[in-house]
Amino acid sequence: MKKTSFRLAVILLCSYHTGYSQTSNALKLWYTKPATVFEEAMPVGNGRLGAMVYGGVTEEQLSLNEATLWSGNPIHADTINPNAKNYLKPVREALFNEDYKEAERLVHFMQGPYTESYAPLGNLRFAFDNKGAVTNYKRELDIQHAISKVTYTIDGTQYTREVFASHPDQVIVIKFTATGKDKLNFSCNFDSQLKAAGSAKNNTLQLTGWSPIHAEPSYRGNIKNAIVYDTINGMRFMAALKVAQTDGQQSAANGTLHISNAREVVLLLSMATSYNGFDKNPGTNGLDEKALAQQYLATAGTKKYDALKSRHTKDFSSLFDRVSINLGEEENEKLSTVDRLNRIAAGKTDNSLVALFYQFSRYLLISASRPGGIPTNLQGIWNELTRPPWSSNYTTNINAEMNYWGVESGNLSELQMPFFDLLQRLTVTGASTAKNFYNAGGWALHHNTDIWALTNPVGDYGEGGPQWANWAMGGVWMSTHIWEHYQFTQDRKFLQQTYPIMKGAVQFCLDFLTADKKGNLVTAPSTSPENTFITDKGYEGHVLYGGTADLAMIRQLFNDYINATRVLNTDATMQAQVAAALAKLYPYQVGKAGNLQEWYYDWKDVEPHHRHLSHLFGAFPGNTITTSQTPELADAVRKTLEFRTNDGTGWAITWRIALWARLQNAERAYDAVKKLLRHVGHDAPAQYDGGGGIYSNFLGAHPPFQIDGNFGGGAGIAEMLLQSHQGYIEFLPALPDEWPAGEVKGLVARGGFVVDMKWHNKKIDSVTILSRNGGICKVKTADGFKNINTQAGKSYRII
Repeated sequence: MKKTSFRLAVILLCSYHTGYSQTSNALKLWYTKPATVFEEAMPVGNGRLGAMVYGGVTEEQLSLNEATLWSGNPIHADTINPNAKNYLKPVREALFNEDYKEAERLVHFMQGPYTESYAPLGNLRFAFDNKGAVTNYKRELDIQHAISKVTYTIDGTQYTREVFASHPDQVIVIKFTATGKDKLNFSCNFDSQLKAAGSAKNNTLQLTGWSPIHAEPSYRGNIKNAIVYDTINGMRFMAALKVAQTDGQQSAANGTLHISNAREVVLLLSMATSYNGFDKNPGTNGLDEKALAQQYLATAGTKKYDALKSRHTKDFSSLFDRVSINLGEEENEKLSTVDRLNRIAAGKTDNSLVALFYQFSRYLLISASRPGGIPTNLQGIWNELTRPPWSSNYTTNINAEMNYWGVESGNLSELQMPFFDLLQRLTVTGASTAKNFYNAGGWALHHNTDIWALTNPVGDYGEGGPQWANWAMGGVWMSTHIWEHYQFTQDRKFLQQTYPIMKGAVQFCLDFLTADKKGNLVTAPSTSPENTFITDKGYEGHVLYGGTADLAMIRQLFNDYINATRVLNTDATMQAQVAAALAKLYPYQVGKAGNLQEWYYDWKDVEPHHRHLSHLFGAFPGNTITTSQTPELADAVRKTLEFRTNDGTGWAITWRIALWARLQNAERAYDAVKKLLRHVGHDAPAQYDGGGGIYSNFLGAHPPFQIDGNFGGGAGIAEMLLQSHQGYIEFLPALPDEWPAGEVKGLVARGGFVVDMKWHNKKIDSVTILSRNGGICKVKTADGFKNINTQAGKSYRII
């Protein structure tokens, strides 16, 4: 995989908190029976390789993924719907004539192809010669050390399996042991839903094949040629498995590996693809996936199991252990994860489970996003379907961004580098999209993208719903992450390197904005992601001008850009242009019901409880609406949230957690946390019609599975405990009554301040802040505001 194009933030090693001690069960998910479906299996990953471990007794399954294995090949952005820009003027004319139906008809002509899909590599299956009654079965995932483990006993013999995905050695390591009178006897083989074939050679199993050249989105239904292969231009892949250690006998033939009479077996699993960049044909100009897979195996094969495990746990824990969280109620940790989820469903509390969920969100990010790699998609790196939900792509009207909401506060800042690398690639294709669709400069991104950096409005040239397909703010939203990263790291070199990305997104906005009838700058066409309005004349539609969400995102980006130019002392002329445009943006509007208007006019929604909250962007993740600076607008956000309710899909609930936290309403934030922890799946006591939650393996349930609920939920919990978006650090701003005592170490505030705090009876006992970069640290305490002049690398007792 290519190295990241951006320098990581330089942070003194002494500023990292490591080695926090917590009880052994505090950081484990555990179960008393094997998984029967994907949503019960245990995820392991190293940023590139992913596996879901099922933990069966007579049969074991590892569902396999490689982060770069996608359908498709490079796009030619310049040739996608070159006539689209010709429709911009008539669309605007229709809109400003208040003919929304005609505008919506016309924007269908401003669409292009769908994205491609993230593909499942295949499965590694084991068949064990186990006979007899099973006792003492336990399946667990240790999220501190990133090891999946299964133990059980049959007729006096204890069987143990360990599986982990090593980032240092770029392989998945599997160890089986048998302790007692019986030994291990099993066979294993690969299979795949893709065009692939398995083989066995020199006691090594191999699976070679191709991903599709095209995979239609699953929501298009059972259509013709939904999956298409091209073995010349499609992406190739290879998986290879070999025995690294065993005291038994081994043989391989007909694509199957056999092990007999073994007390111990260590297997190494390697995967690679021919992906060679977003602009290289993976078939004709791809990497040698076979050589890569074999190289990983050969290098890892020189090390013993204990060395591989030690290198893996040291690497993983160095990231994970930067943060610890204790919210009390540790006594529940003696219960299985399913039992704990069902207790919450019965209305009981489990603060330790909330802490576990927060840490699980960090576990998933470490497992799925590493510098130099590919950013997390809708399912992280774990997918078992050739046509996964929403193509398992990057849905940029919330989901792709939500995946990284908690990365900075969660002390994992460098794990966002793949996101910024994708942004760099998007500027290339996005420049063509801005020009061909809007006759604009800079670069633009719409509702979806993929590994090939597709940026056009999707919809198969007119088949897509404008409420999602024609939303043009993807690049705007994603670019706000640049300033956010700088605020937390103070990494000026990073800001300098990524500044052109931000500038390009700003240039697109300057060119795209147009004047309304009153002279305000607005977007046209505009949509509010996936929502539907009702005009005062009763028309139900999606396309308008001056939607609040668009303008909130542009307002945030313009503010960020002005701040960046001041830090870098550059582009004074453009800074002035942006400031002038910022002053002319159509302002936020409060409706007659006291809510923050979503539409240019005070229209109602077809779905009053709609899952998206895009027009509340200014309150979170943005900061143009705050309780301290704009209390009237903050109150309008509150009213809107009350109308929307805390119910919704998994990721939608997490957005509500963060928004209520920003409003410092602990009761409502905690209510959303409880709803997020609703148990969905086979072992749940009840099913929620259309409601989100989490599966028994803690993965987010839209439903179906989407990982953004995990990442957004973790970010929301952190926001309840620590805030720094208003220019000062505030401790426990949205602490619910249910968390009366606790301790958190290692959370990060803007400015690069690492916070350790302890509280009792909902009152702060102590706060220590470590300053990574030095400078003034402004904090809010019960006694008022304090300014601490800090030095880099030093800690300060605040309370």
